Amino acid sequence: MTSGSPVSPEVLLRRGFVLEGITLAWNVVGVVILAIAAISARSVALGGFGLDSLIEIGASTVVIWELSGSGERRQTIALRIIGVAFLVLALYLAIQSTVVLIAAYHPRHSVLGIAWTAVTAVVMFTLATGKERTGQQLDNPVLRTEGRVTFVDGLLATAVLAGLVLNAAIGWWWADPIAGYVILLYGAKEGVGALRH
Repeated sequence: MTSGSPVSPEVLLRRGFVLEGITLAWNVVGVVILAIAAISARSVALGGFGLDSLIEIGASTVVIWELSGSGERRQTIALRIIGVAFLVLALYLAIQSTVVLIAAYHPRHSVLGIAWTAVTAVVMFTLATGKERTGQQLDNPVLRTEGRVTFVDGLLATAVLAGLVLNAAIGWWWADPIAGYVILLYGAKEGVGALRH
């Protein structure tokens, strides 16, 4: 088969399962690492990113379920579940980040958090690209939406990384909850977008 030949739907479907499986495994490990890092650093951004990883686990599970069957109803249910999960994350972060800013709570430095979010950003951007391409070729809106969720995960990892580095390098403690607000904004946008789809 030449590189210009169309890829069969079966191959694309298998690729979708592999991409979601990698995302699922990465985030299961990530939840544990982020929980340890968030607790030790007392970081709202790391805690929020850990919750985002839980949502990504749920989203990947929903997409695997959707790819296993067919039908518009299945796609609608999958998109609604993803949307609601993002709105719950946004609500949590709105409350938590505001409390941390008002209390002027200073998180500690987290080398583990910095390392994990840096690697996660690269992995998520790579997976997001694969999901977008595969979802487009399959004409599957759920896989494409979850690809955007994964892309947002990469953006969030970058935002959290920036907050952690600014706190560690120059003591900007407020960068941590501000990173939480960044996650909130993207979470709300993606949640509403998935529900409207």
